Amino acid sequence: MTAVVVFFSRSGENYINGKKQMISVGNTANLAEKISQQLDVSAYQLLPTIPYSDNYDEAVKKAEKEKQAATRVNYEELPIDLSEVDTVFLGFPNWWGTYPRIVAAFLADHNWENKVIYPFYTHEGSAFGSSIQDLKNECPEAVVKTGLAARGSKVDRSDTAVKNWLLSYTK
Repeated sequence: MTAVVVFFSRSGENYINGKKQMISVGNTANLAEKISQQLDVSAYQLLPTIPYSDNYDEAVKKAEKEKQAATRVNYEELPIDLSEVDTVFLGFPNWWGTYPRIVAAFLADHNWENKVIYPFYTHEGSAFGSSIQDLKNECPEAVVKTGLAARGSKVDRSDTAVKNWLLSYTK
């Protein structure tokens, strides 16, 4: 079984514990690293060809407009051949109740037949929103497993949650 971690994450100014704070590594990137290390698999970050602003309010407004217009957000090519992968741990922040449009573009660009997707995401209290159902709708030929939700502000303390979540994969 071949597995990889693919994720989108945004650093810069983020909303953490009720305040805007600058972070050099995005919360989802931190969570992806934990998953990658525990599984001993490679992780690949989806990088938009036009980066989001470091300013939180500007990034939020752009993400809202992208969602409303169903905008395709292009990303840099990943150095992997997903046809050789059967399991993808897919990470993203919850933006406007679902995954960001860059993740939608990634999903649309690949064949998900006979693949397993383990979604994981970060949030600050919004839960999964419609992201799991959206994943199932976008990738009906994939098996979408139970997701892992982690508060971005608590990702540093999520090792046990990650380990417990990964038990379903390693069995």
